[in-house]
Amino acid sequence: MDGLLEGSDGVVRCFWAGDQDDYRRYHDEEWGRPVKDDRRLFEKICLEGFQSGLSWLTILRKRENFRAAFAGFAFERVAEFGEADVERLLNDPGIVRHRGKIESTINNARRAKELVVEAGSLAAWFWQFEPTDAQRPQRLDHAALIRLGKTETSTLISKELKKRGWSFVGPTTVYAFMQAMGLVNDHIEGCHCRASVEAQRSAFERPIPRI
Repeated sequence: MDGLLEGSDGVVRCFWAGDQDDYRRYHDEEWGRPVKDDRRLFEKICLEGFQSGLSWLTILRKRENFRAAFAGFAFERVAEFGEADVERLLNDPGIVRHRGKIESTINNARRAKELVVEAGSLAAWFWQFEPTDAQRPQRLDHAALIRLGKTETSTLISKELKKRGWSFVGPTTVYAFMQAMGLVNDHIEGCHCRASVEAQRSAFERPIPRI
């Protein structure tokens, strides 16, 4: 089927997983599986921002370096970073040394703290935007994945985040975040992960935002 690839291990996956062990492992074990841990959510949306103009595989292979550089993406700690930290990060060869993206991560950590005050947790805030079944296509093929680089929902989330002062959170970045964190299940029909991801999503207890 279009959009699927059988790996050298004989397993059928979404085409983008390729045939490299680290990318296949990310596809099989992480991508699309629902997450409500605030630190992981913050890490992912920041790394999606760093990916802008690059491949996700590049970021994935630097992820441990990013975690070391940004205090494990504990946003309460990153929010305290100052100019000395920016200079330190600009001299760290293990990450993407882009001043705008580094400063954006520190800014977004401060905004994340505000979002927790507003909604109770990052998870509660993000999961309130989970699309309904009626808003989702019944089947995703290769062309649909490309076409769905952004959606009405990701555009709305992007708008709401920017209104709250976040940066590097455009609609395409947000949709990639939604796909990875399980707010949608975009594993293609025929991919060996699709059913297990859907089962996890069905059993997942959605966090409720503070009223």
